[in-house]
Amino acid sequence: MKRLITTTLVILLFLGGLASAGSTGSEKIKKSTPSTANECFEGVSRAMFSFNQALDTAVFEPVAKGYRVLPMVIRNGSSNMMGNISNLLTIPNNILQGDLAGAGNTVARLAINTTVGILGFFDPAEKMGFPSKGKEDYGQTLGVWGAQTGCYFVLPVLGPTTVRDFAGTVISLWGDPWYNMTTADDPMIADGMFKESDYYVTKGTDAVDFRAKNIESFDSLEKNSIDLYASIKSLYLQNRNKKINNSETFVETQDESDWEEIDTK
Repeated sequence: MKRLITTTLVILLFLGGLASAGSTGSEKIKKSTPSTANECFEGVSRAMFSFNQALDTAVFEPVAKGYRVLPMVIRNGSSNMMGNISNLLTIPNNILQGDLAGAGNTVARLAINTTVGILGFFDPAEKMGFPSKGKEDYGQTLGVWGAQTGCYFVLPVLGPTTVRDFAGTVISLWGDPWYNMTTADDPMIADGMFKESDYYVTKGTDAVDFRAKNIESFDSLEKNSIDLYASIKSLYLQNRNKKINNSETFVETQDESDWEEIDTK
């Protein structure tokens, strides 16, 4: 699987280079900005977007609505636990971005919430002066290092991404501690601490929790967008730029209330 994804990334980078090299005159592609990105294969992306919309309608939205029936304490606890696990990925990215203070804060949150907070179900670290400063991933780190966005495209199930963010996903196959702790060749599995399915269970729970928080936001966006594909693309790119710059607001005129909890997992 790692080899397949790595090969796919190389192909995407190659196609992106061809698209940029072959554009002249009226076909000239605009340079990527914090809120825009080249569309190298928009037709395929729109087809994947339609597939994801159908999958969401048939599966994810109904599951999310069922999840919202659970007591709030369960939902908050689940969200806290997923956030606690994400700290494992945030810490190395804090360090790689040169944010040592942020890394120290994240380490403290992980230690406190895993122990006192009962595996992260509660968030006592917040009350102890270690607030959440947001998740960090390798796509953000590449952006901090100056890597360009690259082509924007949509993946089946996983949704919108860019060449830079997809490269970050590939790096996570080696640099995400939680992923590596739950893979079959990790010695912790042999000791019975983790199962390979644990990674996918946590990712699935995180996705359902995210979808449940944003049912109204997605419905409003779908209802008020002339072109939902373009709206999602704009919001995705603005949100990624916001995270890379650790900004509190969007850089364009898109109403942030439409985004609310919406976040890239």
